[in-house]
Amino acid sequence: MTETLHDYAQILDWYRTCGVDAALSDVPRDHYVAIAPVKLSFKPMTTQAAPHVESVVTPQHIQITPPASQPSTQSVAPPVSPPSAAKAPQLTSPVITAGDHPAIHCETLEQLRYAMENATGCDLIKAATHTVFADGNPEADIMLIGEAPGADEDRLGQPFVGQSGQLLDTILATIGVDRSSIYISNIIPWRPPGNRPPTTAEVAYCLPFIQRHIELVQPKILILLGGVAVKTLLNRGDGILKLRGQILEYTMKNGSTISAMPTLHPSYIMRSPSQKALVWKDMLTLKGWLSGR
Repeated sequence: MTETLHDYAQILDWYRTCGVDAALSDVPRDHYVAIAPVKLSFKPMTTQAAPHVESVVTPQHIQITPPASQPSTQSVAPPVSPPSAAKAPQLTSPVITAGDHPAIHCETLEQLRYAMENATGCDLIKAATHTVFADGNPEADIMLIGEAPGADEDRLGQPFVGQSGQLLDTILATIGVDRSSIYISNIIPWRPPGNRPPTTAEVAYCLPFIQRHIELVQPKILILLGGVAVKTLLNRGDGILKLRGQILEYTMKNGSTISAMPTLHPSYIMRSPSQKALVWKDMLTLKGWLSGR
């Protein structure tokens, strides 16, 4: 029994090293395989039963093998996106001067995507499967900005496609908004290992990317999902629960402003379902703002 507990302790320590510090479910899930969302049911315990040792899966049956990346035999070239993915697709890479951030000289969304997919200045790139650029309509008046990709987003290369993305679609549908009428991106385009919070250095490196992204899209209003997006773009020290639902202003580098409304991140709502009413109020505020323009 002592040896078994020692093996479990080693596994938990490995999880902690990888940044896994919270349990989202008591049912294991392979995020590299597309499956239906797990439905959990909870029943009150009537008696304190001793653990059934025979049913425990011992560490000898556990194989922790990271997914092997496929070697690329093609030369790096700017990706070709459908017409709706950029206002004016340009298949040439941005001209970058030594010492400049890759986002500075991007004149189109296609150039920005190319710069992000070929960036080398962030350690997150090494562990990520995909650069998660954006989804939706770049001509939309509403631009949603989250924190960073999760496992499903990293696997598919699109923002908000996992369980939190499904919840986001449901939330927006309550006011008659869908993905064809919005544009979605993240502060961080690469998944932090174990879904850990991004570091200050990682946010600082990615900030020019999202700033240029906003400048190229020119939305009428930003919906900032979660505290990281709010603190990064609005430079406010107040918590998300205090700022949510307010129509604030985001200031671009040229001094012009865009309306911005903070609200709770869908993943937070999944962990705290009692806060759904706050998001509903925020959506009504957004609906009122849209109808009053």
